[in-house]
Amino acid sequence: MSAEPAELPLIFATVGTDVHPFHRMPRWIDAWLAEGGSERARVFLQTGTSDVPELAEHRPYLGYAEMESRMREAAVVVCHGGPGTIMLAVSLGKRPIVVPRDAGRGEHVDNHQVAFSRRIAADGAALLAESEEDFRRHLEAALAGEVEPLRRTAGSDPAIAAARFEELVQGLFAARGRRSAGDALMGGRGA
Repeated sequence: MSAEPAELPLIFATVGTDVHPFHRMPRWIDAWLAEGGSERARVFLQTGTSDVPELAEHRPYLGYAEMESRMREAAVVVCHGGPGTIMLAVSLGKRPIVVPRDAGRGEHVDNHQVAFSRRIAADGAALLAESEEDFRRHLEAALAGEVEPLRRTAGSDPAIAAARFEELVQGLFAARGRRSAGDALMGGRGA
């Protein structure tokens, strides 16, 4: 007896919002689902201008709050190589499977996503999938629990980092004898 769809782990996938279509990711996801993946996980894919999948739930675009919520819920995050998307996943303690857009395939204007994704993967914060074989291998390993989640640290939580930054700035102003950031910006003359 197979599990109800709502009981299956969620794979959240996003191609980002670039105007260039990124058809590989929806095709790879549909192929994986068609070959038995739908018995093991449910997939939600943010598609942008790319092909819509036949077997995965999808929508073209999501607001930031919904994207963050779906990433938090996801057992596995799959994303394009956009730095903002990768860093959001990492800040939530997720080690994303990153499929960088390839300019040679018309998926972007240059290969900055390839370079960035390779660097992040080399540091261990992401799993790089430049081929469908890599994608499937990483996806299977993640669903099997063979991929260590990232440990969140004070530096990876945006709220903690922002609070710490504010403390440092206030400390600088206090050390200089200034009462506020506005006063400092006015060169100590006040408004």
